[in-house]
Amino acid sequence: MIIQARNISKQYRIGARQAAYSTLRESISGFVRAPLNRLRANRAAADNMIWALRDVSFHVEAGEVVGIIGRNGAGKSTLLKVLSRITEPTTGEIDLHGRVGSLLEVGTGFHPELTGRENIFLNGAILGMKRTEIAEKFDEIVAFAEVEKFVDTPVKHYSSGMYMRLAFSVAAHLEPEILLIDEVLAVGDAAFQKKCLGKMGDVAKQGRTVLFVSHNMTAIRSLCTRGIFLSSGQVSFQGTAAAAIDHYISELSSVQADEVDLSRTSRPHGAGETLQIASIRICSEDRRAVIRAGDPIDLELGFNVKRGVDEVAFGVAVSSQDNVNVVECRSSHHYGAISTLEPGEYSLRCRIDRNVLSPGIYSLSVGARSSRVFLDYVPGAITFEVYSDESLGSIWLEDVGGFIRLQSEWTEPVQVNKNGNASN
Repeated sequence: MIIQARNISKQYRIGARQAAYSTLRESISGFVRAPLNRLRANRAAADNMIWALRDVSFHVEAGEVVGIIGRNGAGKSTLLKVLSRITEPTTGEIDLHGRVGSLLEVGTGFHPELTGRENIFLNGAILGMKRTEIAEKFDEIVAFAEVEKFVDTPVKHYSSGMYMRLAFSVAAHLEPEILLIDEVLAVGDAAFQKKCLGKMGDVAKQGRTVLFVSHNMTAIRSLCTRGIFLSSGQVSFQGTAAAAIDHYISELSSVQADEVDLSRTSRPHGAGETLQIASIRICSEDRRAVIRAGDPIDLELGFNVKRGVDEVAFGVAVSSQDNVNVVECRSSHHYGAISTLEPGEYSLRCRIDRNVLSPGIYSLSVGARSSRVFLDYVPGAITFEVYSDESLGSIWLEDVGGFIRLQSEWTEPVQVNKNGNASN
């Protein structure tokens, strides 16, 4: 057993302020009121304390790759900081048997005044490695990070991308027995993310112990043998990676709003005066706003017509987290314009039968217009998540490119002879 955590708890005080300077009169008055003030302060302090972790216990065997998942604020990053000895737990004990390397934030463990070269040797020394051991890995670290031209430049002049590339390369190549990685996919371009996932796959095959925090469920499923699901600072589930992901998706679906009231949502000037979209709902049997990749997306719109209107069409647009418009659907594509709508309350449904969205979080905007003027528009009306439950083969660890997945047909490989012709 290489990691043993027993009843780890971490408490933080929020909203603490430094006391202001006071006059002599205020000091004397404060001395008289001190007993009552202390009682009030104790009550206020108790109200301002939060538990980031509460009685977290688990163990990890040598060579395991464990994914730590959960919603934002669940305590994942705090747990890795405690394991890295960056912060001490309020209560509990941790046993670590082996050198620990960590990549928690951009440039963690780097000294800004030192060059990239000096920081590589410094990090290796902190891990207890000999200078000769670090030197053997040096060229490989620099090449992976793609900072050859800047290796003798102080890292304070690096861009955030250069910082992250070098930090990950150092953490992955200096071969600690335990590697702690927090959201390595949150920074960097797609090419860098592919390299990171590929390297993590290599690290896992080498038998080193890895604790990996990520919101990328496909990466967790592909790389990890076990999963720990944190919820509100506590271990909600631990078991196989697939089972932990199922629990995570289940919690997401229970808290993600599958219906949004749009009647009081702010709109562009003039929108909603003739026709107002009042609500939007993602329809499913279990009222989920979390959709499996490939499953249909069913939507229901509720709207009010205030004055009769002719030639109406409705539309929805799906956007990525970076506000890139990915998919657009209009009712007019299906049955043309709606000839006439009299005043009253209505509802209509839209089904995106061929859901080709890649796993990720998306927002859905909704609007309506007539042949003469636009009627209503609500950007970002509802948010939903697309997840994948497929297991990627070991030769294809990355799943980070593009917004859509298209089905394609492939022929079987045919061997070609030296003349360029297919062999029988």
